Amino acid sequence: MRKHLNTIYVTTEDAWLRKDGANIVVEVEGKERGRAPLHLLEGIMCFGRIGASPALLAACAEAGIAFSYLSPIGRFLARVEGPRSGNVLLRRAQYRVADDNTRSVLIARYIVAAKVANQRTVIRRVLRDYGASSPEASQKALQAAEAWLTDTTRRIVKVTDMDSLRGIEGEAARVYFSVFNLFIRSEDPAFQFGGRSRRPPLDRVNALLSFLYALLGHDCRSALESVGLDPQVGFLHADRPGRTSLALDLMEEFRPVLADRLALNLINRAQVRAADFTCHEGGGITLHDDARKTVLTAWQERKKQEIRHPFLGETMTFGLVAHMQALLLSRYLRGELDAYPAFIWK
Repeated sequence: MRKHLNTIYVTTEDAWLRKDGANIVVEVEGKERGRAPLHLLEGIMCFGRIGASPALLAACAEAGIAFSYLSPIGRFLARVEGPRSGNVLLRRAQYRVADDNTRSVLIARYIVAAKVANQRTVIRRVLRDYGASSPEASQKALQAAEAWLTDTTRRIVKVTDMDSLRGIEGEAARVYFSVFNLFIRSEDPAFQFGGRSRRPPLDRVNALLSFLYALLGHDCRSALESVGLDPQVGFLHADRPGRTSLALDLMEEFRPVLADRLALNLINRAQVRAADFTCHEGGGITLHDDARKTVLTAWQERKKQEIRHPFLGETMTFGLVAHMQALLLSRYLRGELDAYPAFIWK
């Protein structure tokens, strides 16, 4: 069984990363701020102006440690990686399926069904935890959304063309986010959610979601590469230069479970506050540096939580689930499984 390894997140502007023996060392203004053994790492994510020595970059590439650069708000900028060692036969099988719309739909509809089922579970958790104390109108709105998503989950597995599937996925997202504001228990008007927005996020909830989605995307890409799949070639998301389409596919199963739930916990427990965000002249909103560190710490803790995998029946951490799903997808593409068992959160 693969071990849960750590990811280092560097958010301090002008920090310098270097290699010292078998360790990574983080320095700020010439002073050591931390170090960690390279063999315990699976990724390094740098937000903003962060420098790194060539020796460290080479060591990470050789060890298969994902080294990524992102903007301060979490937008992907670049990635350093070594030679790919993935099984060429697996990638060729992936490309053949991606080029066959009928076979792509067989995978994509399970991904979308799992996403919608997981969105439904988020609503069920809200009804369980807060339903009795919510106004009657809110309860009815949540119950209606839950019922619609339940029915849609059943319909999705019968869809046979990609355009219809993408249309249903979009409608499910609209229904889910139409009641998202009811998930938020904070009375601070700064955390009112008026609908999904991105590039740039136009409110604090969207800024938090976008940041968490960036972290999730990094983990999904790394998981796919670790089993030899090409993260650029997906089934649900169409090919586009620079887009990691398969990573976006894999993310769909986890958005409600990992990112959305964590964002709600951070807001509802007042771990992030209105003052933790900056409102820019152009209308965009971003997290402050200290708030990013709070979110990153919570993200790592969330990934350490144990769950029982619904298909394998094994106990594992949330941080390993993306890798396990990538492995199951590779087994399906090799013909070892009759269908791809997407992740459905219970």
